[in-house]
Amino acid sequence: MESTRVTTPAAFRDATRVLSSVLAPLERRVLHYLARRMPRWVNSDHLTALALLAMLGAGLSYWLAASTPVGLVLVVVCLAANWFGDSLDGTLARVRQHQRPRYGYYVDHVVDMVGTLFLLGGLALSGLMSPLLALGLVIGYLLLAAEIFLAAHVLGEFRITYFQLGPTELRIVLAAGSLWAIGRPTVTLFDQPFLLFDVGAVVSLIGMAVVFTLTALRHTRTLYRAEPIPSR
Repeated sequence: MESTRVTTPAAFRDATRVLSSVLAPLERRVLHYLARRMPRWVNSDHLTALALLAMLGAGLSYWLAASTPVGLVLVVVCLAANWFGDSLDGTLARVRQHQRPRYGYYVDHVVDMVGTLFLLGGLALSGLMSPLLALGLVIGYLLLAAEIFLAAHVLGEFRITYFQLGPTELRIVLAAGSLWAIGRPTVTLFDQPFLLFDVGAVVSLIGMAVVFTLTALRHTRTLYRAEPIPSR
């Protein structure tokens, strides 16, 4: 008779979060204020689900924007709901001492990746951004996310912000661009009209490439110094 094998998860080392964006100090105070006043029946899983549904809503709103500018207003509402759920779930767990490091780390970042796919998929269908550029942003995001996750595993550092910009600041920029696009979806550069979101996508791709290259080189150097080739 075969015995049932029970797999015990390996010890989990929670990486140090590096969050040093422009709005981080104010955001921490706001999130702790909200977490302490959150109804007891609301838990971190509810907020994570809200964050995912909000990103689905943002993607659908961009799709709707192909037919009516109301969609762009709804995008802003969905981004605000996403911030509420995505930023508050971990804070609520910490305030209530209900941390689940493995579960939270895994689920939160799976939700982030799926939510990004929803958002950029909606932009690709909106007519506000070239589908190829939207695909490029998905690829760039996944490459950068993979580097961040690898660094968290081998170096114990989970960096959330770069150049003083984090998810909150990026949501604000995206919301502002969405409202601006209601009246002016194009910009003129070098006497040529371009979609506003295409210009933003190109700038974002350049930024992602720079961040990925610099951090990959820096982390490779750090690891090589920690584990050099043995001298004979």
